[in-house]
Amino acid sequence: MSMSWADVRFMLERARGLIRRGLASLRTRGLGPTWARVRRQFARRAPPIAEPLWFPAAGPFAPFTVPATEAPRASIVIPVYNQATHTLTCLRSLAAHRAAATCEIIVVDDGSTDETGAWMPQIDGLRYHRRPTNGGFIAACNDGAALAQGDYLVFLNNDTVPQPGWLDALLATFDAHAGVGLVGAQLVYPDGRLQEAGGVVFDDGSAWNYGRFDSPDDPRYASLRDADYCSGAAIAVPAEVFREAGGFDARYAPAYYEDTDLAFSLRARGLRVLYQPASRVVHLEGITSGTDTGSGAKAYQVRNRDVFAGKWKDALARQPQAGSLPTAGSVVRPRRQILVVDAETPRPDHDSASLRLVNLMRLLIDDDAHVVFLPADLRYAEGDTDRLRRLGIESWHAPFATRPAAWLREHGPRFDVVMLSRHYVAAEFLPLVRRFAPQARVVFDTVDLHFLRELRGAELANNASLRRTAERTRDREFALMQQADITLVVSPVEREMLSTLLPEVRADVVANLHEMATTGLPFEQRRDLVFVGGFRHPPNVDAVQWFGRHIFPLIHARQPDIRFHCIGMGPPADVLALQSQPGIVVHGHVADLGPYMDGARIAIAPLRFGAGVKGKINLSMAHGQPVVATSCAVEGMHLTDGHDVLVADEANAFAEAVLRLYGDADLWQRLAGNGRENIARHFSMEAARDTVQRVFRRHGRSE
Repeated sequence: MSMSWADVRFMLERARGLIRRGLASLRTRGLGPTWARVRRQFARRAPPIAEPLWFPAAGPFAPFTVPATEAPRASIVIPVYNQATHTLTCLRSLAAHRAAATCEIIVVDDGSTDETGAWMPQIDGLRYHRRPTNGGFIAACNDGAALAQGDYLVFLNNDTVPQPGWLDALLATFDAHAGVGLVGAQLVYPDGRLQEAGGVVFDDGSAWNYGRFDSPDDPRYASLRDADYCSGAAIAVPAEVFREAGGFDARYAPAYYEDTDLAFSLRARGLRVLYQPASRVVHLEGITSGTDTGSGAKAYQVRNRDVFAGKWKDALARQPQAGSLPTAGSVVRPRRQILVVDAETPRPDHDSASLRLVNLMRLLIDDDAHVVFLPADLRYAEGDTDRLRRLGIESWHAPFATRPAAWLREHGPRFDVVMLSRHYVAAEFLPLVRRFAPQARVVFDTVDLHFLRELRGAELANNASLRRTAERTRDREFALMQQADITLVVSPVEREMLSTLLPEVRADVVANLHEMATTGLPFEQRRDLVFVGGFRHPPNVDAVQWFGRHIFPLIHARQPDIRFHCIGMGPPADVLALQSQPGIVVHGHVADLGPYMDGARIAIAPLRFGAGVKGKINLSMAHGQPVVATSCAVEGMHLTDGHDVLVADEANAFAEAVLRLYGDADLWQRLAGNGRENIARHFSMEAARDTVQRVFRRHGRSE
């Protein structure tokens, strides 16, 4: 595709933004950190590395052992009719990569005449059931379900090769999502091409394997998603739900459409049918019944379509028209579709803005929206991208999205709402959104008021050049607010400021979003001080340096057993140098903050400039960890000095507040309890739910 004017305009705006941010970074961070950011920005975008498919070694039959237990969580039911070699391959796969979940394996032999009857009894741990006569796939599956002892029934074709982790991924879906009645795996061909990413059913009862022959790593097929049905080659169903539904409907005997019928039956009961791409299964399609629908067992597929269409006539009236081509947008209709664009894929373990964004998208999903995420850097972020996909967020990246303009030209018409995060991202994308998604309501998420943070930093440094930079940022942010349909800020203080400066702009508050955590150790068992904050954020660098150089020495002189733990990604040399002082430990990034949230006695937030609400304070308070902070740090957070936080702005006063709280168990307990109440009241998921629904439920710009 040739370069369009929209592409050129986008690239020019991106270049201007990079130059502006680069110069600002040079002034505030210096050459070394700025060069590191430049290298990161222009690093080669590597595509995701697809896991190679695993196949067991071929060889003659020899006895082996498969997983077995007397109290299984899952019962894997494998119906078979001849094809003993394929059954053997399937069982070898299950034996080679055992699931974390307890399971039993039941092979139901539907009257085989080959080696099946001789081999299966020799496999230790296998429950082998031989039917007296051949009754077909449905009868064999229902027999296996009647024999099963597990909480979940997992129906698995014998012509499959389950990949490592497939079963645990299926079962984890029931744990992570409410109201789920059936979960299906991603089916792939032996050559790695996609066979099915959930099925689509049309209004005449015909069906389509969504994604057939495409890449299984394509973002359209790589996230958890509701599906019309999932092929019975690899599905999981709660055993009680399956039995209440009457099992597979015998009217479709001997086979075909029973899986589609079950999915419709479960949805009619208010349960969800989900496609889970994290569960990957190789399927040798057509091994048992062939692929010719004009003869043999496969002919029942044609007959049963009419049976299915008659049974579900009313439900099919709401399905897409036969002959229409399923797309990424059509397979999730009629749900609202919301596009979220941020600078990069959020990393909720690294910074509070990422945690807020992920939890905001979770709220949108809870409100029955389909969320699509596009990182402006187009990078695949491995675990962080996969985390979004497990939540059901359709997450895009290169090489499947290469140019924002081209991507929005294709996908823009599907979106009801587009949220653009951060002013430099919104400046690049808003013209594209207005052109390619004119129907969409545009939400500008400031994350925090960047100009306010920059202006306060300039005032602290008494730097006229930084002040002029902050004023230019203010002008850009204000222009974007005037162009967007609604602006999100993170605190009432920022909303009140905008109501004065820009009364024509509609602004709403979505603060940091947190889930209440366990309260950790009691006062007597806690030790030390902790600071958590990423060092790509200049206010955090200044805060730690000020605390380490001017406040902690006062604390250490009076109580030398107290240590200060500094946690955050990318500490610069000046912060690392603080470790030369007794009692200061700079950890850098810590994957698991739990021990520090649950075991450190006090969290500190000594910020001298900044904007927005501070995730480090929210995080600690959600864990029942009291905080000593500056006035700047608690701005807009509904906190009161002495009630749920201690506030001090001078070095001596800050040190005194830390020492007082460190030694006063009653004060510590009072602040801990009141801090958790503050989180529940103002910063919990529930507290933001009404605002999120008000902003994102509306369709179009004029509502």
